[in-house]
Amino acid sequence: MMRDTDEAGTWREVLFYPNTNIMEELKIFVPATVSNVSCGFDIMGFPVSMPGDEMYFRKIRSREVTIGAVLGAEDIPLDPARNVAGVVARAMLEEQGMPFGVEIVLEKGIRPGSGIGSSGASAAGAAWAVNRLLGDAYDEEELVSFAMLGEQSISGARHADNVAPALMGGFILISRYDPLTITRLHYPSDLWCVVFHPFVEIRTKDARAILRKSLPLQDAVRQWGNVAGLVAGLQQGDYELISRSMEDVVAEPVRSLLIPGYEEIKSNALDAGALGCSISGSGPAVFALCRGKEKAEEVREAMEKAYSRREVNWRSYLSPIADEGVKILS
Repeated sequence: MMRDTDEAGTWREVLFYPNTNIMEELKIFVPATVSNVSCGFDIMGFPVSMPGDEMYFRKIRSREVTIGAVLGAEDIPLDPARNVAGVVARAMLEEQGMPFGVEIVLEKGIRPGSGIGSSGASAAGAAWAVNRLLGDAYDEEELVSFAMLGEQSISGARHADNVAPALMGGFILISRYDPLTITRLHYPSDLWCVVFHPFVEIRTKDARAILRKSLPLQDAVRQWGNVAGLVAGLQQGDYELISRSMEDVVAEPVRSLLIPGYEEIKSNALDAGALGCSISGSGPAVFALCRGKEKAEEVREAMEKAYSRREVNWRSYLSPIADEGVKILS
């Protein structure tokens, strides 16, 4: 039995199925992530300090992967062949000849279908923890590749813009997928993020299905220019260039239609002084980048006002770009 406290200070008990063959235990925190970052579809992302998932791992002698429980998300399957964390853990252990088994409990602080990396957190957390239990058999890019298998199992696409930042921390650029090439970008230390999450579920697979299958050349050129401009702006600390570059002509025009009140949220954020505002991942979460905490607080309040008269529950978060990804809790 393992115990923890929630934000209100009340005790929760996290139960594993009884097992007398326990070899080692590990508890980790995996942060939520903002992916795409406007113009960087499937190639850019960063973690935020909250919300996040807590994941519990037991290394056991029986050579099997089991999901003991999923707390906070009843629809996530316990079948390890259909659970993102189970898929990743099994792939890693099988490649090593299944030297032991793993029992996993997930406590979801990131709402599934939110657009801030719920499945990515499960995949990244499993890759990181199983690697630790294996004695660090794999390097970071290998862990990203394993975590991508989890993303593929649920969305049909091997994308890394959630799992890479969740594992590595910081502002991440995936410049190539074959071979996988990941760069940790420099970014200004006072760059803050507001995440506004309406409680409307959008499945990544469905959000991908509605995207255009081809792009006019002029749109492609515009998007490439925005990606280059955003990278340069981050590297140089040029806030004006960051702001000008946060334009998405690929996913946002279509996916924004799935988010109630999206245009008002974005307009309010920009009017309040956000550098840019767009959809996080597949949505419905909307993020805004801001210069400094004080400005971010003003932007957060403005984004919340967009839902003051709507009958949809929501939650917002304020965070600097997190420099750290997965971390050990115990």
